Amino acid sequence: MMNYGFMPYGGLGWIFMLIFGCLIVWAIIALVKGGFRNGHMCGHDHGDDMHGKDKSPLEILKERYAKGDIDKKEFEEKKKDLE
Repeated sequence: MMNYGFMPYGGLGWIFMLIFGCLIVWAIIALVKGGFRNGHMCGHDHGDDMHGKDKSPLEILKERYAKGDIDKKEFEEKKKDLE
């Protein structure tokens, strides 16, 4: 019987070829869909990066406190420095 060139894979070479083909198609779709948009390769829009520049230092401080990056004591000290 002929294995059609898939003998090293024990007769299951067609499964590996199918998986490899799917990965190639997925990579092409990912590049076309997200890779070439706005010149960024990570697939998401960086339009909201500019919004951080419009915030005041006090607003940024409040956001850091809300996220838990800083504790209440540090928040109060920095707020006092800003005022």
